[in-house]
This record gives sequence, structure tokens and C-alpha cells, in this order.
Amino acid sequence: MVTAHAIFQQSAHGSVDDAKTCVRLPPSNSPVTDVTASDLACNVGGSKGVTGVCEATAGLSFTVEMHQQLNDRSCATQAIGGNHFGPVLVYMSKVADAATADGAAGAWFKVDEFGYAAGNKTWGTDLLNANCGKRTFTIPAKIPAGDYLVRAEAIALHAAGQKGGAQFYVSCFQVKVASSIGAAGQVPAGVKIPGAYSATDPGILIDIYASGLKTYTIPGPAVVDASFF
Repeated sequence: MVTAHAIFQQSAHGSVDDAKTCVRLPPSNSPVTDVTASDLACNVGGSKGVTGVCEATAGLSFTVEMHQQLNDRSCATQAIGGNHFGPVLVYMSKVADAATADGAAGAWFKVDEFGYAAGNKTWGTDLLNANCGKRTFTIPAKIPAGDYLVRAEAIALHAAGQKGGAQFYVSCFQVKVASSIGAAGQVPAGVKIPGAYSATDPGILIDIYASGLKTYTIPGPAVVDASFF
């Protein structure tokens, strides 16, 4: 385990702590750096499922949680340290069976993101550190019930001034969603991962230390339309 590197490793639905029940843990806290690699979907080894599946409810909250080391949930340690500044993104993918689905084979729609707020120079990873590694988002209310993968991602940009320097910290969680609309209904349009990112995207190939950074373009598609919430 490398100091300052990190892993999304716990989750919660509402106020219920699921711990590591449904996460596909990678073998280490090292990042993925190749945007064309199948590991970008759910990290190294993430194409294989685990036995646990967490519950979630459309329209209610779900939380993903990052820490630097396995089995260390201490809030005294930064969730991701070493000036690993960058955005935090969350995707979902509708699958037939969350415990067996290959994330690289599905279509992913984005449900949450935080990039960079120039006014107070805050990155998504800063918010993780301020909240003991937790990022809470709302499961879209108008998606059909069923099995999903939830993909949590932090992109560290401290070395992203050169191609291949961005670091992708990714984990996938296996989730069964209950929905008031039942199994019917439309799943938001999704993108392929890998495929959604290019090594030269402005939010991936970027010198974040350039003077006067005013805006930042978050990689990938936009968050799904508000009509799904």
C-alpha cells in the first residue's frame, strides 16, 4: 500500500453503514493510469464480482467512502493525501446481476460529480478529505428497480501536466435498487468505460498549478438529466 494513494472501500445506504459488504476491492491502493485499459471500469480485478450486494432506494441517498489504507477508517488521516487534487465522480450501470456483471461491458450514466470551485480553490478530493472520505449522492428517483453497479472515481491531477500523468482511483459497488416505478421505466443513456475518456481531454491532461486556474472541465458525460431525479 502506497502512502497518499487511496481506495473507495466502504458504502452506506441512507444511515445504514454497509462497510465493505458489496465493494469489489482492488488488490492495492495504486491508481489506474491508462484510460484505454479495461481496469478503468472497476479497477484491477474489478471485472469479477463479490458475494455481497447492498440495498439502495431510488430517490434516496447512497454514500461511497475512500481511505488511504485498507481497514483504516480514521478521520484523522486524509482520505487521499499527498496533494492528490482532482474531481470526484460517481456513475451507475444497470446490469442483469450485480454480483457477476463485468463493468467494462456495460453502459455507465453519471449521477454525481464535483470538479473545482475556483472561488475557494476547492477540488472534489478536498471535499472527501473534509468529510472523512465520504461522498453522498442521490440515486435517481426515476430509474427502474433492479441490479446496478455503482462506480466511484477520484482523479488525481497533481502529475497530469504530462500525458498519462492523471491517476484514476476507482472502485465498483454491487447494488440492488428498489424503485417506486418498479422494474419498468427508462434507464438513462450511458457511455462505455473505457471509451468515455481520452488521454488528451482537457480535464485529464492539465497543469493544475498553472497560475490563474479559473475553470476546470470534468471528464466524461454530464450528470443525467434532472428529469430522472
